[in-house]
Amino acid sequence: MLNYQIVIPARGGSKRLPRKNIINFGGKPLIAHTIEFAIESFEKTKIWVNTDDEEIKEIAKQFKVNVTLRPSNLGSDTSSTVDVLRYQCDWFKNNKIKCDAIILLQATNPIRPIRLIEDAIGLFEKVNRGSLASFSVLNKKYGTIDKNYFKPQNYSPGQRMQEIFSSYFENGLIYITKVNHINNGSVITDDVYPLVYDGIESKVDIDEIDDLLFANFVFEKINNKI
Repeated sequence: MLNYQIVIPARGGSKRLPRKNIINFGGKPLIAHTIEFAIESFEKTKIWVNTDDEEIKEIAKQFKVNVTLRPSNLGSDTSSTVDVLRYQCDWFKNNKIKCDAIILLQATNPIRPIRLIEDAIGLFEKVNRGSLASFSVLNKKYGTIDKNYFKPQNYSPGQRMQEIFSSYFENGLIYITKVNHINNGSVITDDVYPLVYDGIESKVDIDEIDDLLFANFVFEKINNKI
């Protein structure tokens, strides 16, 4: 079995929803839900919050998980996830911490199905791919608009939904990537294994206020308060 480390990236800034990673959700900071979920499956010594923010650092410390402080240039709007994970991999190497693959959990996905991590690892070990990511079916007719003309992409005008070829989107619930691929600049590799999950949790990904309102509804529903 590979040696895994869980990484939860969480920068302090956010334009669309200011301070979103620590915004109150269900009575606690948003990131707390992902940390708690990780703790249910992994020992705390293998869980890392990667941040540029002191307040996020203090929240992570309350749960007694590890914190890696990233440089300020990796906390901007233009910083990519793979650059953050590459920095984390370098940190592991420099500090002699064993890591064959990183399990990436986004703080903006606070609701996940039980045993997601265990199931994902089981699949990842079985298929021996460079990466695994969770996907959901996109039950929409979609297309592009160019020069005020709409061009369907996954259907023909008048075609029934039942006849449309299935498309999928990354739902952000979980990613697993081998370290050598991260070092080469990829979180999702060409041979990514798709873990398909369409539960209500897969619809929750908080980036703006509408997402937060929907997430609160789902949270209340799951906790039988509606």
